[in-house]
Amino acid sequence: MLLFCLFKYLISQKQISAEEIALMSYVIFFTLALSVVFVAFFIAFQKRKNQLILDKIEQQKAFDEELIKTQQEIQEETLGHIGRELHDNIGQMLVMSSMQMNAAAKVVGGEAKIKVDNAAETLKITLEEVRALSKSLNSDVIFNLGFDVSLTNEINRINKSGLIDSNIAISGVKVNFENKKDELILFRIFQEFSANTLKYSEAKNLTLSLNYLKDQLEITMKNNGIGFDVNNIRKGSGILNMKKRAKLINADFQLESKSGVGTTLKLIYPYRTI
Repeated sequence: MLLFCLFKYLISQKQISAEEIALMSYVIFFTLALSVVFVAFFIAFQKRKNQLILDKIEQQKAFDEELIKTQQEIQEETLGHIGRELHDNIGQMLVMSSMQMNAAAKVVGGEAKIKVDNAAETLKITLEEVRALSKSLNSDVIFNLGFDVSLTNEINRINKSGLIDSNIAISGVKVNFENKKDELILFRIFQEFSANTLKYSEAKNLTLSLNYLKDQLEITMKNNGIGFDVNNIRKGSGILNMKKRAKLINADFQLESKSGVGTTLKLIYPYRTI
């Protein structure tokens, strides 16, 4: 700009020849052209650089999602295998033991009969618990029963343990998930939350509420335990696992905990079609 102004001034003062004017015009044109090329090159370079960064971020995101999916599939296969083993092997062994105990109760009397009857009842309760546990681990059973029924069964199973008083509340018009795998992931998140509640919270009550809305499902899990610092979560903890599962299905994960008050986890799940 300064060179152009000087050139314009010299022309107005008629202090340069025609040849000099032509030469200076070429110099100014060349300088401007070089500047335009440099600016264009710089802009193109920055765009390319930014695109490479975005591509790298997207690739990392896709890799992380695929890794989480693979981990979930492995976990489900493992849980399904355990569930089938509980039902087919241990369950059958308990059935045989219960039948033998009932047969023994018929041929004994007195104090021995009371003890045998008590043992038979314990075996019966254990068998029911094993069957309930096998259902909660087997993804095929959960798919067949449905989301609400599976959660209700899980609440009942927790109550049978006698360790905590739990309940479930369902509101709104039920929406059937088009993506069945999302049901399973949400179910596993609740299992993780309830397991952490039983292990660490010292809570007396556990509540689960489902609120079906038009475009999304609101799930709230709450306990009245001792609480903890949500900013000091250890790597590999159940909370991080729950957060990863929620991210996998695009669910908003909101965790709050206060000392002496308890812990609340709210999930907002937008219904997905894929």
